Amino acid sequence: MFTREDLESLLDYRPQAPVLSVYLNTNPAERTADDYKLQLRSLLKDIDMADDVEAVREYFEYEYDWTGHRSAVVFSCVQKDFFQSIPLAVDVRNQAYVQDQPYIKPLASLFDSFSGYGVILVDQQKARFFSFHLGDLEGEEEFSGQDVQRQKHGGGSQTTGRRSGDAGDAEYADTVSDRNLREASKHANKFLKKHDVRRVLIGGTEKNISSFREYLTKSWQSLIVGTFPMEMSASYSEVQKRALKIGKEAEEKRKQKLIETVITEAAKGRNGLLRFDEILSAVREGRVQTLLVQEGFIQPGYQCDGCGYITTQELGSCPFCSDTFQRIDDAVEMVVREVLQAGGSVEVLDSNEALESHGGIGALLRY
Repeated sequence: MFTREDLESLLDYRPQAPVLSVYLNTNPAERTADDYKLQLRSLLKDIDMADDVEAVREYFEYEYDWTGHRSAVVFSCVQKDFFQSIPLAVDVRNQAYVQDQPYIKPLASLFDSFSGYGVILVDQQKARFFSFHLGDLEGEEEFSGQDVQRQKHGGGSQTTGRRSGDAGDAEYADTVSDRNLREASKHANKFLKKHDVRRVLIGGTEKNISSFREYLTKSWQSLIVGTFPMEMSASYSEVQKRALKIGKEAEEKRKQKLIETVITEAAKGRNGLLRFDEILSAVREGRVQTLLVQEGFIQPGYQCDGCGYITTQELGSCPFCSDTFQRIDDAVEMVVREVLQAGGSVEVLDSNEALESHGGIGALLRY
């Protein structure tokens, strides 16, 4: 399972040699393996790194599990004996890059968007808890409370007696159900904390979901991003499929709201930036909390050989350490790395007219 530590290792990897980075969608529900292999050939046909191209082809031909994953990310640098493959349970957009480091912008965005998901199924007696990381099941637990059905005892058969008994049974069932949901919420609080969940989805009937969420602590209630009808007996694959669908929809809404916030903050001269030069300065100062980048947005620039300062201006010497500059083809990728290394997050958007109309990049600042 790909972890934050794995991402940080890729951020730190500097082989001083070209690295081939390949993102390939392989969702078996959409196309066949042969179709995806044709797409891979198309991605690699213009890559002038014969050994690395062959290494990537051999991996997908002989090692990759075409039935078990929805996509894969591969990094290859044969010259430095480096090869890393990352099968994923979420979709990616097909793309291939050659740079002097692994191209991690899409992977970093996936990590922020699809890690830390908790899914809870509830009914009147039981609860099931799931933790998903990048679409893969990370943890699973169950809770079973007291049987809600009251044991029947002998008694009179008069109509009034039956009505009285029915009311008693209903009251008993409600009491037991309420107790079970309260106890299930306690188990949920522990499970969600244990798995460092950042987004919560709840499945069940509308009534059970409403009652259950009231028993969760306020902090977990604030992280609920969606609810859905589902039987307690649902299979893992059903839960995973629904979680990914609702999670993706919730992410799109969250990103749209984030873009609106950045644009508003920038217009008011507060904690939002939309000009690349200003974002570069904020990145250097460690003030960027979230970086938003339009997919495909590339901006050439210059990086100082001494302190690493990045600018879009061609300067004779660095204003901070007086060292010389090297031209870089994609300053955006370097900015992404610096934001992540400083503990910020990166959101890559497939298509967004609002962000594109403001230049294709934005930043929300910590201060």
